[in-house]
Amino acid sequence: MLAPCFEKRCDFELFKSNVCHRLKNLGDRDFLIETLKDDDIRKYFNMEWYPECLYLLAMLDYISAENKVSLCTKYDDIRRCKLEEIIYPSSILALASVLKSDDVKKRRVKKLFQNLCVSI
Repeated sequence: MLAPCFEKRCDFELFKSNVCHRLKNLGDRDFLIETLKDDDIRKYFNMEWYPECLYLLAMLDYISAENKVSLCTKYDDIRRCKLEEIIYPSSILALASVLKSDDVKKRRVKKLFQNLCVSI
């Protein structure tokens, strides 16, 4: 289902939306199975499309944790990677632009880390 994104790199917001729609359509179990079977995470990594790779891996890990499924260890090397710069959702960037302040971005990152710590 993500194949069109391999032909030409699509906008990251569109990519995220496609992944979320795929999860909704497949359900947790089938999303996990299909993502592992298709190995899109490794394909994106090898193409150096790191935001897409890391986003899909994060979704895989999140759904695994929510369903009490062990993490797939074949992506442990990728889990040690991180982006040089944070990619913010377009809504956060727009709000920061309107407010002429980066505080909204800082609050968003803080909130994400608080949520991460609660879910661990």
